[in-house]
Amino acid sequence: MNNEAKKDRWRVSAAGALLCAALVLAGCAAPPLPHHGPQENFASVATYARLFDAAPAHTCEAARRALLSQGYLIQAASAEQVEGRKNFQPDAESHLQIYIRVVCVPDAPQGVLSTGFVTAVQDRYTVKKVSNSASLGVGGIGSVSVPLTAGSEALVKVGSETIASEAFYDSFFELVRGYLGTAEAQED
Repeated sequence: MNNEAKKDRWRVSAAGALLCAALVLAGCAAPPLPHHGPQENFASVATYARLFDAAPAHTCEAARRALLSQGYLIQAASAEQVEGRKNFQPDAESHLQIYIRVVCVPDAPQGVLSTGFVTAVQDRYTVKKVSNSASLGVGGIGSVSVPLTAGSEALVKVGSETIASEAFYDSFFELVRGYLGTAEAQED
């Protein structure tokens, strides 16, 4: 190999190394990904909590009734906590599920006041179509994979998010207040 060929080869190698170094540095210069959701600032905003003029058991019973009145399936209910789930299908290719948890804690020494903490999580799913195939093995020749005309569909989770809408929680708490008198009367 002559000197000129060696120099050309060295130039190509040096250019490749510089290109790789530039790509690595460009990756390092990218802004860091956020570790918390956009609404995560731990301010003293009352989006997820309300004070009720009732014992925790009465507040949770009113929350259970409020969820039932809106078509939620109650998964667990006690004097301190209620959990409910509701499914939606906005179109043929997507599915939504809202999960709500209400925790009722005493907020006065005698238990005459309580705070209801509510969190709602919305899970999003999409329909994924999967086609099936079958294999046929023939001794000495090998196997042949044949696609079947039939397929199956499965729901695939594509996202999950805590609902942060103040209007959503305001309407829920207002409904709980409406059922609070009924829940107290039922227990007495």
